[in-house]
Amino acid sequence: MSATISAKSVASPSRPLQLTLPVPPSANRYWRSVNGHPVKSREAREYRARVQLAVMRATFGSLTSHQVIDAASPMAVTIRWYRAAKMGDLDNRLKVLLDALNGTAYGDDSQIVELHAYRAEDKKNPRVEVTVEAAT
Repeated sequence: MSATISAKSVASPSRPLQLTLPVPPSANRYWRSVNGHPVKSREAREYRARVQLAVMRATFGSLTSHQVIDAASPMAVTIRWYRAAKMGDLDNRLKVLLDALNGTAYGDDSQIVELHAYRAEDKKNPRVEVTVEAAT
């Protein structure tokens, strides 16, 4: 996960939350079995922590503040995954990314009523660009 995390704006009803994040791990590496019980992998937990930190920075410009953009309203999410190589399925990355945004970019992923996802290649700068906004 070497991509730079950046936030382009603070979310509000009139201005969406825009984030540039590292590429999430594949859903195939999301769960591990510990004593016969499924748990999130270390890679998934670390990714979630990085995403939540990016949302906090975008929302407040502070590492100590935490707030959900809107805990009740319907949300629209646009995801643009720029992968380093022509490998990996878009849908295997979506669940991990949406889970990582859960509780910070929106209250719960059940609020997502509109989802747009795109995949492209960028060998020099793999990343995920995410926009979260109120659904219209």
